[in-house]
Amino acid sequence: MAEKKLFAGHAVRRIRRAAGLTQAAMAEMLAVSPSYLNLIERNQRPLAAGLMLRLAETFDFDPRSLAADEPGGGAEAIRRRLADPMFADIGIDRAEVDEWLAAAPGGAAAFARAFDRLRDGGAATASDEADSVQAVRREIERWRNHFADLDAMAEQVADELRMGAGDLYGAIGERLRVRHQLSIRILPVEVMPDRLRRLDLHARQLQLSEMLDPASRSFQAGYQLALIEARAEIDALVQGAGFGDRVAERFFRRHLGSYFAAALMMPYARFLRACEATGYDVELLQRRFGAGFEQVAHRLTTLQRVGARGLPLFMIRVDRAGQVSKRYGGASGAALVEAGGRCPLWRLHAAFDRPGEIVRQLVALEDGSRWFTLARTVQPQGQRVGAVRAEFAIGLGLDAALAAPLALARGVDLKDGEATPVGLGCRACARGDCPQRSAPPAGRALVFNERERGLSPFAFAGD
Repeated sequence: MAEKKLFAGHAVRRIRRAAGLTQAAMAEMLAVSPSYLNLIERNQRPLAAGLMLRLAETFDFDPRSLAADEPGGGAEAIRRRLADPMFADIGIDRAEVDEWLAAAPGGAAAFARAFDRLRDGGAATASDEADSVQAVRREIERWRNHFADLDAMAEQVADELRMGAGDLYGAIGERLRVRHQLSIRILPVEVMPDRLRRLDLHARQLQLSEMLDPASRSFQAGYQLALIEARAEIDALVQGAGFGDRVAERFFRRHLGSYFAAALMMPYARFLRACEATGYDVELLQRRFGAGFEQVAHRLTTLQRVGARGLPLFMIRVDRAGQVSKRYGGASGAALVEAGGRCPLWRLHAAFDRPGEIVRQLVALEDGSRWFTLARTVQPQGQRVGAVRAEFAIGLGLDAALAAPLALARGVDLKDGEATPVGLGCRACARGDCPQRSAPPAGRALVFNERERGLSPFAFAGD
């Protein structure tokens, strides 16, 4: 897959201003012309690899931060927000968004933060904990859920474990015992009725519940290994996020530990090769790597290694009430992930009626984009007979134009086939002929005609 050009004008301008330099002075230091530097800062020229290295050497920073630090998640993420019906009468085009990011990246980032806060319930009602979760989501989005250092380290450890034993869980357990004086003990549910994992430092034990299946035992053991062996890498990422909030730091640290554990179970190069060989067959990948459906689905959103990228899939997890507990857009640019609401015509919700079965669907958004999506239910570990049994639906998808390699897309006319018209929730959808509509779109005046009745009880201006 062709590499994307790196447009990082906002980051270059921030570096220059932090150093107190004019464009002419910085251009002289980098051995380029002031006019060329001006074009780079205005995002009219990509940042060449050689110039990026000179920047890093001259101003002492990690060059990867240039690609990771796009205000509001970058131009595509800003455009998704501006697609909201409240901006329908403004008509902001792509060029204006690019100019905005180039000229005022801080303002674009502030807009994105304010929009996200309003979409998620408003500043007046958002709790500190909700703010922390949103801050972590923004940081994950900033990195497109790909942490190269963790991936590389996990891949190296996985290779070392394979050399010692074919059983990953046993190999992790042996490494914890020999290198870190931690033994793994499986405890009955009566002893751990409300815990799946517990670290007992006094007994030097990682205690796991007997309710965990083999994939989850490997994951939890890998998570503990991450907290020990990848501590420096995780600390650096947490500190670099600059949350200033202990709750956000701990939440992000947990995400990074889980990321390492998944990368240990599904090492990048081997996993990507298997994806391409199997057509991203999630159930087959589960068996090949000894992982759960949700673990594989999440891993698919992380395949963004430079020079070895996978398909840009998104993942979302919802409950029966439509509440989102996980959302990873990765490099997909999917508005379906970021939307505050969901459309009942999207068969993500139909998965609850067909538990354990993969439901596929081709959908079309109002902007004309087409998406191929998959959905399947999962149940969390640790559920007992007679107890409340939780259930979630996992949604996976990507741009239909890129979906041809998927095994489950075979037989589907991705370009011209019939696609279900869906929106981003009724309040964000301006389709006037939808019989499923439950509320009028935000920012549109209702229109009443006593002599007529349309498909929807809500007729609105512009319909």
